[in-house]
Amino acid sequence: MHEGHRQRMLERLASHEDSLQDHELLEILLFNALPRKNTNEIAHTLLNKFGSFSALARADTDALLSVPGVGASTAAYLRCVFLLCERMKREIAKPLPCVRNYSAFAELLGERFRGLQQEYIALFAMDKDGKILGVETYTSNEHGRAQIEPRVISKFFAQYDPKALAIAHNHIEGNASPSHSDDLFTLRMMEVCEFHGIPLYDHIIIAPDEMYSYHACARFETLKRAVPPQIT
Repeated sequence: MHEGHRQRMLERLASHEDSLQDHELLEILLFNALPRKNTNEIAHTLLNKFGSFSALARADTDALLSVPGVGASTAAYLRCVFLLCERMKREIAKPLPCVRNYSAFAELLGERFRGLQQEYIALFAMDKDGKILGVETYTSNEHGRAQIEPRVISKFFAQYDPKALAIAHNHIEGNASPSHSDDLFTLRMMEVCEFHGIPLYDHIIIAPDEMYSYHACARFETLKRAVPPQIT
């Protein structure tokens, strides 16, 4: 019944998002929570009751449930959305640490990788003073092996124009000691960074109970002295 209207609203969001009014944005947000209801009416009711987005975002579950048409699942959906927004706001307000401040950087990595059940790689673009310009995270798609395609790395360099690079990835079980695959990946990244004229500052491995720093353990020098195996 509402599919045509919803499609038009989604098209407006895709092509003219600035034209959407507050109640229309809330209406679209509620599409996922209420797939078979007229969310336009509920969006108006919510904004009329609370008066603004900020007041709506502060409303607790009981207050949301008092609104006609809002059930438990919709209230939970809205609370999750607004809690995520609040956490993102705190993240933006909190400055990213300097990578060369190892304790602060390690704390950031611990927060970023805590509890993950899949292996990920994070690239940290740095300025000349070690401050983080940007971060991108990739899944390795292979258990026990860190890997990123060269074209992805080149795109990352083009986007951030870093003066140095730091890498982090996680071991979802066991300790943080680098594996042979980790060394192969690090050697590849050293070569890629050298090709682009960008220093590789560190590669940090995060395990459930410990971290390992290639920089702190002088493993870069060990790899440089070793006869590199065939990198595939």
